[in-house]
Amino acid sequence: MTAEEVLAHIEERDVKFIRLWFTDIVGQLKSFAVTKEEIPAALEQGMGFDGSSITGFNAIEESDMVAMPDPGTFAILPYRPQEQAVARMFCDIRVPGGQPYEGDPRYVLRRALERARGMGFDHYFLGPELEFFYFRNNRGTEVLDQGGYFDLTTLDAASDVRRETVLSLESMGIKVEYSHHEVGPSQHEIDMRYADALQMADNVMTYRTVVKEVAHKYGWYATFMPKPLLGENGSGMHTHQSLFRGERNAFFDPDDEYYLSDVAKGFIAGQLRHARELSCVFAQWVNSYKRLVPGYEAPVYIAWSRRNRSALIRVPVSHPGKERATRAELRCPDPACNPYLTFAALLHAGLDGIERGYELPAPMEKNLYELDHEERMQAGIEALPETLGEAVEIGAASELLLRALGEHTHTRYVEIKRAEWEEYRVQVTPYELERYLPVL
Repeated sequence: MTAEEVLAHIEERDVKFIRLWFTDIVGQLKSFAVTKEEIPAALEQGMGFDGSSITGFNAIEESDMVAMPDPGTFAILPYRPQEQAVARMFCDIRVPGGQPYEGDPRYVLRRALERARGMGFDHYFLGPELEFFYFRNNRGTEVLDQGGYFDLTTLDAASDVRRETVLSLESMGIKVEYSHHEVGPSQHEIDMRYADALQMADNVMTYRTVVKEVAHKYGWYATFMPKPLLGENGSGMHTHQSLFRGERNAFFDPDDEYYLSDVAKGFIAGQLRHARELSCVFAQWVNSYKRLVPGYEAPVYIAWSRRNRSALIRVPVSHPGKERATRAELRCPDPACNPYLTFAALLHAGLDGIERGYELPAPMEKNLYELDHEERMQAGIEALPETLGEAVEIGAASELLLRALGEHTHTRYVEIKRAEWEEYRVQVTPYELERYLPVL
């Protein structure tokens, strides 16, 4: 929509309140509401706010900021009353004077997309698959069912909740391809149709909010926590990626053994080479590394394959006539990451691989979980970091991550994540008390 179309839609749909959405540096959704009378001025010059209390934003002595609504993101919230309705728009954050705020995650992604366009790529398409759990409430992990992958029985207690969630997403302009029960008890997945990176990052933020809001309506709690249940699969965000020049998929080559172009090979090689450096962004929480362990379908070994889902990147088999579907599926991100920073970092890593001509190693079609340490070492296969603390220090030293995030965001992000790791590191857990107190 244009600004004029937004104003017309507000009148037609009896919209009274508009929530202005943006994210802090760790990907938590922030919002403040304005009435429809304020929207004409907001669309023209933005709405000022104090950014000093937003995680990762400027300190109090330089905290004045402006939220500039993006009219193309206007949508009515389906889980709010439809009389005197509530809508939302995502915002770009600016500083007084109108310049982009360098700590705005949306701006970080915009910069990455500018680099891609400068290299001749018009689209960075993404199709993330976000998994999540439903629990009885937010005070524990009591599941709703004991269903498994693709189950369609009374075990899947959340079918109607998923249905309402899909309808809500589609009413907000987000196309949905699949929804189903996942591997774990009370674990679910709703897959959005692929879209351009900035739109998809907005969609991910919307998706997480809608899933939680619809669950709350039914008295349940939905969580994107990567590993909430001991002994069960965690929740991932397998992310399908491709670059397009106009309407042509730059990843496809009909003459290649794998139908992969040099662009695709460089892109995948770049993400493999820099995967350890990016880990603190696509797996950004202490709990993320409880999911990234062998044996629970979460890839930890840095390799690629076509059919093997134990590898970090899978390239679904493509054939002539299916050029648009040629893509790389990165399987390590989790659904609680900041999608703007994650997509920006992934794009920079892929573009580095293209620009610098990184060589793609041979695919690993063996189950990597079945190889022992020595076999993996002989094959030159590294693993992702094992803890957030390790990941943060690798990310702190990464020139690629510094360029991807920008100095301001990189510095703040590392500070926040180091503090999180230090806070966790000194905790005395129930595991330690149960295991050591009786015997030491």
